[in-house]
Amino acid sequence: MVSRRFFLYYRRNGRGGKGRMPDFEAPLYTRLVRRRDRGPVSFHVPGHQFGRALPDEPFKLFRDMMGIDVTELEDTDDLHHPEGVIREAQRLAARCFGADETFFLVGGSTAGNLAMLLAALDPGDAIVEPRNVHKSVLNGIALARAKAIFVAPQIEPASGLPTVPSAADIETALRRYPEARAVFLSTPNYYGMHVHLAPYAEIAHRHRVPLLVDEAHGAHFGLHPACPPSAMSSGADAAVQSTHKTLTALTMGAMLHVRRGRLSVDRLRRALSMVQSTSPSYPILASLDIARAMIEARGPAWLEGGLKAANYLREKLAARNGPFEVLQPDVSESCGAVDPMRVVLRDASGRIGGFRLQQLLARRDCWAEMADDRHVVLVFGPGARVEDADRLANVLDEIAAETAGTEYAPGEGGPALAVTAAVYAEDPEERIGEPFAIPLMPPDDAETESVPLDEAAGRTAAEPVIPYPPGIPLLVAGERISESRIAAIRRLAAAGARFQGSAEAGAQKIRVMVQHQRKKETDR
Repeated sequence: MVSRRFFLYYRRNGRGGKGRMPDFEAPLYTRLVRRRDRGPVSFHVPGHQFGRALPDEPFKLFRDMMGIDVTELEDTDDLHHPEGVIREAQRLAARCFGADETFFLVGGSTAGNLAMLLAALDPGDAIVEPRNVHKSVLNGIALARAKAIFVAPQIEPASGLPTVPSAADIETALRRYPEARAVFLSTPNYYGMHVHLAPYAEIAHRHRVPLLVDEAHGAHFGLHPACPPSAMSSGADAAVQSTHKTLTALTMGAMLHVRRGRLSVDRLRRALSMVQSTSPSYPILASLDIARAMIEARGPAWLEGGLKAANYLREKLAARNGPFEVLQPDVSESCGAVDPMRVVLRDASGRIGGFRLQQLLARRDCWAEMADDRHVVLVFGPGARVEDADRLANVLDEIAAETAGTEYAPGEGGPALAVTAAVYAEDPEERIGEPFAIPLMPPDDAETESVPLDEAAGRTAAEPVIPYPPGIPLLVAGERISESRIAAIRRLAAAGARFQGSAEAGAQKIRVMVQHQRKKETDR
């Protein structure tokens, strides 16, 4: 959901956005520029004094930015207690993104995830979340001294990649563990797969808990008819977006959007003061202000360039019928929508794995966002151009011709992915874990021991066991080890999966916490 002004501009000027651009309203950025233009004398940090400490050459590009790199002054406001231009910039962002309040973040979505969890949870509280959450979520639960209730994600059938748990499993988890105080979801995933959040919000609210969303990869959602709806417009109580990932903020620039009622805004402010720097970057803050201003000034037309470029690449590859194809997820419960500004490539023959393809692209100065064993992920932002997509299509033709007849090792993962999907599908009881506390710090060596898998049932894991692919934790440190998890580790190892976090899982061993009774006997 965005402001009424946004949609009025869209209807007035059409998809092409050829009408006159409305007045550009970016109060924080404007204040910083006007301040710089006055030529003030600095007797405060930072020490570069608006860039004057550096020579014009070879640092001119850097010096220009330093002109707005200031500290908390009477006229620049304070991020931790905004009363002036930062407060106004955040107010405009809340209006634009359909929130009651919006907070600017200079530590990326990580800071927002930590703050949401610290605000929602007291020590001993439990939270329902997917197994495949970002590590910042695990850290946030540990910092809150809360308990995690893991729910297995759904597996998108066309790719074998995880998305989010089913709505039915989330509701089962809330019924089974009424002590849960919140639901946390991450969508879209890195591959642009998204689930519609309205059913999840309805379930969470029926159980009188907030829905918190890591929407790091979806800052552009809801800003164009071709994009899926945003978390806030779908009923989420709080959502964090990495504005730098898909819009135009500087790296580490993010926003936390909040709806009052189920999450204490006062607690959220307190949490943010704990996880954000007391010396925030004003260029990052200004870039967040600019990103919001561009949305309201240009409307959906602002995203047209990226959308056209992404669609051009899809059409080119489909017409050429070469070895490289665009992943087309099945629209289903596991993936209700796909990010139109993200293109996932793979070699249909399986000859060239994702990591190898990423390397071949980089050698030709085409830089992808990320890769796994099978896929390469490409992100098209507002500044993407059709000519960029055309260059990429030609480079892919070059790679196809150059590698024709060359035998590379096939991308790994097929058998392992199939086994992983079966692990989560076959046992409904195992899809929902028991509440457990995530340790804040790794245990000391004296507190752990290595045991054969045959002896691990009922013990507490001292390390994560993450089969790759697809990278979904089977176990996290602090979690009780069940017989079915042991069986899953064996099956995945036999299918060729690698294990991250655990050095011994592939060798049929696992590190567990020393049982207290045994430790006492050893100490005698």
